[in-house]
Amino acid sequence: MSSEIDDDPARFRRLYADNFPLLLAYAVRRVAQPEDAADVVAETFLIAWRRHRELPRGDEARLWLYGVARRVLANHHRAGVRRERLGAQLRQRLTTVFAADPGAEVPERLAVRAALARLGELDREVLMLTGWEGLEPREAAVVLGVSAAAVRTRLSRARARFRELAGDDLGPPGHVLDVLTAPVPKEAR
Repeated sequence: MSSEIDDDPARFRRLYADNFPLLLAYAVRRVAQPEDAADVVAETFLIAWRRHRELPRGDEARLWLYGVARRVLANHHRAGVRRERLGAQLRQRLTTVFAADPGAEVPERLAVRAALARLGELDREVLMLTGWEGLEPREAAVVLGVSAAAVRTRLSRARARFRELAGDDLGPPGHVLDVLTAPVPKEAR
C-alpha cells in the first residue's frame, strides 16, 4: 500500500517548506550554537523522509515533526554530555603526560644512558628488561633463558654497579631508572 508521499512527492516538499522555519526556530531556542540547530532540523527531516509512511496528514504532520525534533534534540544533548566527559578525560590525560617539560629530563637521561653503556652486556640487558620493558624477574628469566633466582641475583648486582657508575646526583633512591621512561597513560575500558 503506498502512502500519500509516494503518490505525491510534492507533499514532502510542501511539508518541508511549511515546517522548516518553525522547526529551525524551535531548535535554535534549545541549542547553544545555530549550527547545531541546523543539524537538528536536517536530522529531523531525514527521519521524516525515511519514515514517510508514518507521517500523519494535515496539521498532525507538523506536530509529528516537533516530536521527532524533540527526540533528535535529546540525542544531541546526550551526545554533548558524552563529548564533555570525554574531553575532560582527554584534558586530564594530556595534563598528566605533558605536565613536565621533557627537556628538563635530558641531562638525566643522557647520564643514565652513559652509565648503561659502561655496564656489561648482561647487566645492561637485565636492567633494561626490568626497567624499560617492565618485566618481572621471572619473565626476564624466560627471555634470558636462566632461572628467576639467577635474574634476581643479576638484577641486584646490576643495580649496584649502575648506581656506582651513575652516581648519586640523579635524584632520590629508586629514581634513577624512572628517568628512562616517560609515563604512558593506560586507557580506561
